[in-house]
Amino acid sequence: MNGICTLANDQVYHQLVALLNSIEVFMGKDMPVCVYPYDENTSRIAAEIAHRPNVQLYSDSLSIQHWDRFARQVWDTHPTAQQRWKSSDRNFYYRVGTHRRLCGFDAPFDRFLYMDADTILLNSVDFIFNQLDQQDWIVYDFQFKDLSHVYDQTSPRLTQVFSDTQLSRIFCSGFYASRQGIFSTAQQDWLLLELRAGDAEILYPMAPDQTLLNYMVMKFQLSSFNFALELPPQQKTGCCVTSSGFVAQDNRLFDRGNPLTYLHYIGLSSSLFNRVCEGENIDFPYRDLFLYYRYLHEPEQRPTFVGQPQPYDTPKIRERILQKLRLSR
Repeated sequence: MNGICTLANDQVYHQLVALLNSIEVFMGKDMPVCVYPYDENTSRIAAEIAHRPNVQLYSDSLSIQHWDRFARQVWDTHPTAQQRWKSSDRNFYYRVGTHRRLCGFDAPFDRFLYMDADTILLNSVDFIFNQLDQQDWIVYDFQFKDLSHVYDQTSPRLTQVFSDTQLSRIFCSGFYASRQGIFSTAQQDWLLLELRAGDAEILYPMAPDQTLLNYMVMKFQLSSFNFALELPPQQKTGCCVTSSGFVAQDNRLFDRGNPLTYLHYIGLSSSLFNRVCEGENIDFPYRDLFLYYRYLHEPEQRPTFVGQPQPYDTPKIRERILQKLRLSR
């Protein structure tokens, strides 16, 4: 069975609703969706999911505990993670809840597409699932332009562990498709041995789930496919909110006439979306698109703004986000 999964808690409630509604529009009301809990703060999203028969909140505690433990074991091998996280507490793990997306390798779908909660779907993803007939790992993003947010480039071991060809195929952890059971327990144990033997230093602690997923895929030499690399230039589209060149039409976005598959509101905090949904007139890129999908089934609840919107950031902050992402598409 194919399905779409995501990771959320009540902090991203509004973004989750927008994502679920967009999935319904482009994949139908029967498309199975699973939400992995980022933490225990899930009462509000649980109430929302209760009204959606195709959506479930993942509750396999053994699976969640397994990947929580694995993530902590991974970061216990890292020589400088605690210093990078500015913590002297060995019980602290930066954004540890993000690793719960790894539950997708357990259940509930045979084949799944993972989408971050700060994305919205804008097209059918049948072509993503179809590509899984050929490869183990499918992505569609431009993270390959920025190695610095996947691995520690200062580590001399990096080019000893992976070839330049492998490093040129890094990916973003916000949108990927794969299969259940692709990483066995024995493989996970071997991976920890490799990390303890020195590989850990190449991991980038400030994007913990992204660096780990890339390491797992590359270390096990899974066959991967990135539509951003493989599609002809005239067919590929961007996906990042930092691009100002998308054309909005009929509640979709187009890149040089081609419909986007999804939009990733990367770099924008969840508090921004919450403030806007509470009625603050703050502008951000493609705000109307988000509001359309967020209030698709309750348009009467959509906030009414008065006057000129406040910018969500200053030019300096915007430049810092762009520099961080280094994604032009």
